[in-house]
Amino acid sequence: MFLIIAVTILLSGCGSSKKQLERGNYDAAIATAVKQLRKDPDDGKQIATLERSYNIANDQDNERIRFLKMEGRPQNWDEIYMIYKRLNDRQSLVRTVLPLNAGNRTIEFPYVDYMPEMIGAKRKSADFYYAHGNELMKTGLKDSYRQAFAEFVRAKEYVGDYEGIDNKISEARYLGMSRVFVSLQNTTMIKFPPEFEEDLLTVDLQALNSEWVEFHTLNLDDNIKYDYFINVNVRNIAVSDNQTAQRDSVIKREVEDGFSYQLDKKGNVMKDSLGNDIRIKKYKTLQCALISTIQTKACRIDGDIEIIQTNPNKVIKKDPIGAQSNFENISARALGDLGALNASQIERTKTQIVPFPSDIEMVLRCSESLKMAIRGSIQSNRRLII
Repeated sequence: MFLIIAVTILLSGCGSSKKQLERGNYDAAIATAVKQLRKDPDDGKQIATLERSYNIANDQDNERIRFLKMEGRPQNWDEIYMIYKRLNDRQSLVRTVLPLNAGNRTIEFPYVDYMPEMIGAKRKSADFYYAHGNELMKTGLKDSYRQAFAEFVRAKEYVGDYEGIDNKISEARYLGMSRVFVSLQNTTMIKFPPEFEEDLLTVDLQALNSEWVEFHTLNLDDNIKYDYFINVNVRNIAVSDNQTAQRDSVIKREVEDGFSYQLDKKGNVMKDSLGNDIRIKKYKTLQCALISTIQTKACRIDGDIEIIQTNPNKVIKKDPIGAQSNFENISARALGDLGALNASQIERTKTQIVPFPSDIEMVLRCSESLKMAIRGSIQSNRRLII
């Protein structure tokens, strides 16, 4: 109920009621004084501050209303309504601590019924918004349709009984909406499967929609006039040949192979300081040939994204996009002693040569990175679509 006053307090900052009065923040001073008087109804300083702030605030508001009415502009009725509402809220707040006793006098502000004035101003304000919205609808401009939408919504909020107001709101919203059609244009020799094209454009366009801009990938109504076209142009697809390379390596590794006893010059086994026989570790070298087969294939897709405005018809932005996918398979076979190999080399020997993916499979592998490029380009250029 006291939203306006509460906001005024927040904007004005904290402080005593007297300081708020001195700064001209009368509603903040009133709210602070009322809060203190609820705790101590006999606080003379707060009573004085409340009385002075209340009278000044009311005088200023009534003077503003008188000026706005004398000016006679239809658009003034919204402000007049808001001032009457402020007067009413202020009165309701102050009445929570009345009457007040200051010395030998009792303070009881006269009650004013603001409701008739509020209702009248609200109706006249709604009439203005409704009439102004109808005038805006005649301009044929998208910005005007959007403003008309806001005017009709305000008129309905204030009164709500205009004939056909819901239809006018819907019409203004429909005419004020900018619609964007996103499509894929493939000019290469490789034909995409339909599901691949659909998947590429599944870039969470709903998340890109805003109050006045909506994106489409399917043209469900031939009567829709699009304000922008976003063409995702795939201009070049390069798929490398199947490439196989062989790499041979010889791995050597020394491992323990028993032990022998250390002998002295007389051929006797030598002892250590604890009387134990001294042993000498023996080593042998293990050797294994590792023949690795490396299969590789790559695909690169390049193109651009064009954002085209239809009125006037012009390209307003073109961004390059690209994506790449890589296939690699490393298999190996071992000849010799497998003990010479480490764990990763042994794992490699368990991998077999596999069939190369087809060219179209390589293209499909680019899907996710290409989708990210498309989404990123549209996201970064949203400000151009209004």
